[in-house]
Amino acid sequence: MRGRRDSNPDPTMTSWKGRLLRAALAGLATLLLLGACGKKLHWDLDDVGSVLPDLKFQLVNDEGKPVTAADYAGKVVILYFGYTHCPDVCPLTMSHLADAVQALGPRAADVRILFVSVDPARDTLPILKAYTRAFSPEAVGLSGSMAQIQATAKRFHVAFNYGQKDASGNYVVNHSAAIYVFDKHGRGRLIGSENSPPAQITHDLRQLIDN
Repeated sequence: MRGRRDSNPDPTMTSWKGRLLRAALAGLATLLLLGACGKKLHWDLDDVGSVLPDLKFQLVNDEGKPVTAADYAGKVVILYFGYTHCPDVCPLTMSHLADAVQALGPRAADVRILFVSVDPARDTLPILKAYTRAFSPEAVGLSGSMAQIQATAKRFHVAFNYGQKDASGNYVVNHSAAIYVFDKHGRGRLIGSENSPPAQITHDLRQLIDN
């Protein structure tokens, strides 16, 4: 004789199955969350995090205050070496950086553009301040002794040299034109150039701000 199917299953068993189902769903949710957190970020600039040194320097800002990388902790930093008398590459690069940062809206406050002068003889602090602020309120001019500037340039493999003076005493400074991007912890992450479109820079800055 076949046994009769119980129409009222043991409530203890039902409760146990429910707990098991809820635990399984919770585990699945956790795995999905971890998968989302571990999602590989896409960079538009060149990802050089494995070779770019961390942000480190001892310089003077355009307010005359000695500063180090620690003064910009918590900010995404764009580092660029140039000079205010530069006729083309520097203003083009600074314009692109300014546009990229401005496109962040309120999040622009989380970014600093650090413009390191390789021409301290002509780039006095007032000139540096006027120059950088003309591009962006988030831009800061940095200078210092020639030894300090050379040490910072050497750390990031930046080369610069001076051309011959003309009859008026003017001269050009030949220099590397890369832009270096560091995350909020001062870790070297990305590299770009004067040809990097502002939209690409904005995209990468936003990811660094949010991660």
